[in-house]
Amino acid sequence: MSRLLGTSILVVGALAAYGLATDQGFGTDTAVVTPVSTAAAGDIPPDYLALYQGVGATCSNLDWALVAAVGKVETDHGRSPLPGVHSGANSAGAAGPMQFLPATFAGVRDRHPDTVGPDQYNPADAIAATAHMLCDNGVADGRVNDAVWSYNHSDAYVTQVLTQAEAYR
Repeated sequence: MSRLLGTSILVVGALAAYGLATDQGFGTDTAVVTPVSTAAAGDIPPDYLALYQGVGATCSNLDWALVAAVGKVETDHGRSPLPGVHSGANSAGAAGPMQFLPATFAGVRDRHPDTVGPDQYNPADAIAATAHMLCDNGVADGRVNDAVWSYNHSDAYVTQVLTQAEAYR
């Protein structure tokens, strides 16, 4: 229990520090910061963990661990050296730490201009866009599998993301 409490304090501190350091707001609602598993604390960089937990209140039924699992599967939380993660695009045309096609990112941003910034290479903007995309495509209605499938049209991808999310919980 004390390990989970310590991790929660670390995440709350990281959220506060990130918000102050970047003047990045997380909306008027307060994000619910839940304890993270040892697996999540050991795998997710603290700045990304703060961002993932910060978008957890984007819509009902959105679990921060689901957004984090997408980030893990897509680019290992921005740590991948592959093309398209930090600049340019991959062979499919996807770009940024959450691997959006530019048109998809622009569409999400157009629907949520108050909470999604303009730079898909910026982790805060990309993670916010991911949360909104998942919410828009089924999470808010409890259709988590549909939402993940909309992100990448592969049943194997859906299984991989859901398995990773469970490990992070």
